[in-house]
This record gives sequence, structure tokens and C-alpha cells, in this order.
Amino acid sequence: MPVTGIMRVGEVAIRVFDLDESRKHYGERMGLIESHQGDDDKLYYKCPDEHDLYSLVLRKADKPGIDYIGFKTAQDSDLDHFAERLREYGVEVEHVPAGTYAASGRRIRFRLPSGHEMQIYAQKEQNGNGMPLLNPGTIPDEGYIRGFRTVRLDHCLLGGTDIDANAKIMMEVFGMTMSEKLVSHENGMSLALFLTTSNKPHDIAFVLQPEGDKFHHVSFLLDNVYDLYHAADLIGKYEIAVDVAPNRHGVTRGATIYFFDPSGNRNEVFTGGYVHYPDTPTLTWDTSQLGKATFSQDNTVRPSFLEVLT
Repeated sequence: MPVTGIMRVGEVAIRVFDLDESRKHYGERMGLIESHQGDDDKLYYKCPDEHDLYSLVLRKADKPGIDYIGFKTAQDSDLDHFAERLREYGVEVEHVPAGTYAASGRRIRFRLPSGHEMQIYAQKEQNGNGMPLLNPGTIPDEGYIRGFRTVRLDHCLLGGTDIDANAKIMMEVFGMTMSEKLVSHENGMSLALFLTTSNKPHDIAFVLQPEGDKFHHVSFLLDNVYDLYHAADLIGKYEIAVDVAPNRHGVTRGATIYFFDPSGNRNEVFTGGYVHYPDTPTLTWDTSQLGKATFSQDNTVRPSFLEVLT
């Protein structure tokens, strides 16, 4: 389908305790590329096959969790259109001048009913993916791709209240579609909602929590399951704290590993899933099949996966 309007999750900013430990985890272990310097309290990273200058921002703070999630839109004029649509929904919108965020054009920012800060932008400096634009070949020079062999920032799962209201805004203002949802088999209450702005199974998801503004995980795409097991070997080698060892989701059908950074923020590496189109019906799971929905290879619900958020 043509990708217009909101194109993808372009940036996630999370809080960490220690920048040196974070650099070891995200840079040396995972193999993300530290791609921008200039702020004493922040680290900027990108995945090897991303053209934008950065997609992950780590900010030194006294508690972990998420600062904001940013979506990249196709053109600058979209910002004014979305700002007007948000105001029609009674959402307060702030216009942020170009240059406020590193190497980035102007933005709008607002808070979802769940309390999460969202940002929309159209312009960010690019530094390429290690290959030229003319006759690029298929792989960059040796040493450019390392660690977990990530491809790109893929999606984010956020926890909070009012997730149905979140989803309504994402669909009616930004044109996203709901690919899947998890509901209570007892009363039909929404427990988790998965939304996409492209052909991916999801770009953002929300899980119901008693408190707002919670962070479940940020996910990085891998090319294939062989890279997933390569990442698993490195996770074991470096004794990275694991939440869920290699498995497969029922929801999205993606192969997955969940693990924690040194500050307790959950990370995921993810591969596979299906191709979604706007006319694909929403797939619904209920809690009578919660094990299959979450981890389909052993049909086992992990309490930590449902209960640990930052």
C-alpha cells in the first residue's frame, strides 16, 4: 500500500541510569551505531540499515522508562494537518521549533490519554546505511554490521490506562489500522491493542495497566531466525538478563527474544510476522488462549512479561 502520512516509528527516547553501561549494552553488545554526539546527558543510536541519523535516544536519569515516542511523517505539511485533527479531539498540541531536537526539523508533540508523550516530525538529517546511493551493492563493508545484526527500529509497546481512547486517536487522526487485539474472555475488555501504519503487523501497541505512562519494550528488527539465534548466543555470552528466551508470538506471528538493558528497560529482537493490508480484518485473541497468544511454542504465560514495566 502507498505509505503516506505517518510512515513509521522513527524515534524512541528512553531513560537510563548510567551512560557508560548503556553504551556497552546498546553499542558494544547489541551493535547499534552511536551516530551523534553533542549532549552530555544523552546517547544517540541507529540500526545499521537506517538512513536517518538516529532512532534511539538514551537520556541519563534517576529512573528508567520512556520519555517519548516519535513518528516520522511523509511531508512537513502533515504536521499542521495532524495538529488540527488532534485539536478537534480535544488534545492539546505543542509546536516545537526546528533544531530543538538534534538534527531534526520542527515537530508537534502531545500526550495520549494513557499519559505517553508522542511526537510527529517530517525531517531529520540522514547519514546513510553504510552503502552508497549509486550502485549500492547488497551489504556494507565488513565491520559495519555487528553484534545482534539489527536492521531497524521496529515497534514499541506502551502500558497505561485508556488504551481504547489511544487506539481511537491513532486510527482516526493518523489513519492507522488495528491488526490484532487481546480481550478478556469474560467481559470483552480490551487488554492489548496492536496498530500498524504500514504493512507490518504493528508499529505501536498498548497494554492495559493500572498506571499511565509505562514502558513495556522497544523492539529491533532482525533479518531472519538465524540472526535471532545469533543474538541469543550473544545474550548468553554476555550474561544479559533474559525475560523470554527464543519463542514465537501468536499475536503478530513474530519470532522473539525479550531481555533487559542495565537500567531495567525491556528490549526485544523480532523477526518474521505477516504482511498486513488496510482491508485485513482485525484478529482477536481472548484470554482463554493467553498462552498461545503470547508465546505459541510453549503456550506459557510469563508473569514477568505481563507485570514488569518501567
